[in-house]
Amino acid sequence: MSGKTFDFVIVGAGIVGLTVAYELLKRQPRTHVAVLEKEDAPGRHASGRNSGVMHCGIYYGSDTLKAKVCANGARRMIEFAKAEGIAVNQCGKVILATSEDQLPTVNKLMSNAKDNNIPAERISHQQLRELEPYAAAGPAAIYCPTTAVIDSAAVLKRLREKLEQQGVVFFFNCAITGQQGKGQLQSTLGAISYGYLINCAGAYADTVAKGFGLAQEYALVPFKGIYWKLSSAANPKVRANIYPVPDISMPFLGVHLTRVIDGNVYVGPTAIPAFGRENYGIVRGINLAESLEIGYQLAGMYLRNESNFRKLARMELGKYSKKNFLVAAQKLMPSLKMEDMIPTAKAGIRPQLVNIKTRKLEMDYILVKTDNSLHVLNAISPAFTSSLAFAELIVSNITYQSSE
Repeated sequence: MSGKTFDFVIVGAGIVGLTVAYELLKRQPRTHVAVLEKEDAPGRHASGRNSGVMHCGIYYGSDTLKAKVCANGARRMIEFAKAEGIAVNQCGKVILATSEDQLPTVNKLMSNAKDNNIPAERISHQQLRELEPYAAAGPAAIYCPTTAVIDSAAVLKRLREKLEQQGVVFFFNCAITGQQGKGQLQSTLGAISYGYLINCAGAYADTVAKGFGLAQEYALVPFKGIYWKLSSAANPKVRANIYPVPDISMPFLGVHLTRVIDGNVYVGPTAIPAFGRENYGIVRGINLAESLEIGYQLAGMYLRNESNFRKLARMELGKYSKKNFLVAAQKLMPSLKMEDMIPTAKAGIRPQLVNIKTRKLEMDYILVKTDNSLHVLNAISPAFTSSLAFAELIVSNITYQSSE
């Protein structure tokens, strides 16, 4: 690869990197684009490990980037899937309030839906029974009809094919090792020059950005999502997606039930503090130097109890126990039994950024720039859902024009 020059170099072949390349080629069809990926294929991490849920956007306030791109991104991804013959099922979702103290959050979710033009309605017990007969009866439930599930692996595969057909060059097994002057990167495959760099490196986006003198105020705190799967006997109890009303004192959604595109029903995920950007197992993926830095951040968050972190850590670490995991699932479906949940290797990492200055978890996407680079930070859920609309926003923030 040494000596190669491109108008645009995109770091990371996850869904954001692929859709950014797709959007660039829509606007500048003859531009020269390269995508660098440290793995051997696209989407080996978050993009290839997600549930395939196309979120409707009801969780996000109208002042967030997530709200600006989620619902539109979901519509566009569903249209893309249908046009490309990719499996998609617009099955809807119910969100359950299981206690009276969640009713203010229900009202907030409905307000978000109104502000962001998202179809959603409060439904009666009878309507809930018709949608999800085994769901827990509580003081309120919301139905979101536009939520869908998609074959995310097929989306990644088709995007790669379309990009290669348009001349995008992919360099796999290519990790960045540093910079060599303005407009040139050093990598494990040699030097590469660029007019403009777009950092879509996911869990490593902050480290790439720091190489450009940016993102100094952020540290990564990864959270591990593990799952159980419903047995063939219990599988029919879930028709589509059953989610809890989020606990506003906590940063994440909590355990939910999702029927994915292949018909399996997954229970999860957790949000267990992890000790590595790729710490998918109990010890697998732990890097000593990385885990020391992450451990330092986790210890500080625990001592300061930022974002109610002590409660989060106790609850989530407890879900390594199947019994505790079942208790969380039973809040949504009381009839579930221990034998209904069977093991699965499915696991993911949420590459969550914490702001060192404010000592808070960053819950929105973050874009930072230099004169010849743009860095997409904190591209956490719903990044897959948002990606086609998010890519449009990202590319609109780029001032560089290729010579074509």
